[in-house]
Amino acid sequence: MSETNRQDERAVGVSRRTWVGVALAAGTFGAGASWWLRRLTTEPLDQALAQFWAQTYPDPQGAPLAMTAFQGRRLVINFWATWCPPCIEELPLLNQFHVNHHAKGWTVLGLAVDQAEPVQRFLKRQPLAFPVAVLGSGGLALTQSFGNAAGSLPYTAVVGADGRWLQRKLGKVNERDLEAWAALP
Repeated sequence: MSETNRQDERAVGVSRRTWVGVALAAGTFGAGASWWLRRLTTEPLDQALAQFWAQTYPDPQGAPLAMTAFQGRRLVINFWATWCPPCIEELPLLNQFHVNHHAKGWTVLGLAVDQAEPVQRFLKRQPLAFPVAVLGSGGLALTQSFGNAAGSLPYTAVVGADGRWLQRKLGKVNERDLEAWAALP
């Protein structure tokens, strides 16, 4: 092998080592930045959840429903309204999830961003096995504090029994979502 070829191999070797080092540094930086940003973005969500547990909302008949009753459970919190077609479409799936998984420690909680009267009429036509609270128009602000920047419906948040956020979804849930959530700790 000529001296020129050896120099070329060493130059290529240095170049490869340099690129590997750069890639490792970038990966480490990216992972650290991701952790830092995630910490920043979940802190307000954690505060919103802590405040949520302290609230009591009326059920459709006006009886108080304390959110502390759901603390310590694996919880699917679904924000919906009677005037929201995708919300109405997903309610049977959520109801079936609640029926199938309640004995396994899961609870679905419906939070209606609506008024009591339309919710009462809806529930007479389509009863739900899971608890429902009526938030009125103020419910949109709660969805936003739960990470729904758009304030759109339907919006679903999944919380573990330990009080940690597990998932959040804007838009209609589907069977795949529910199967994945059922497998969460």
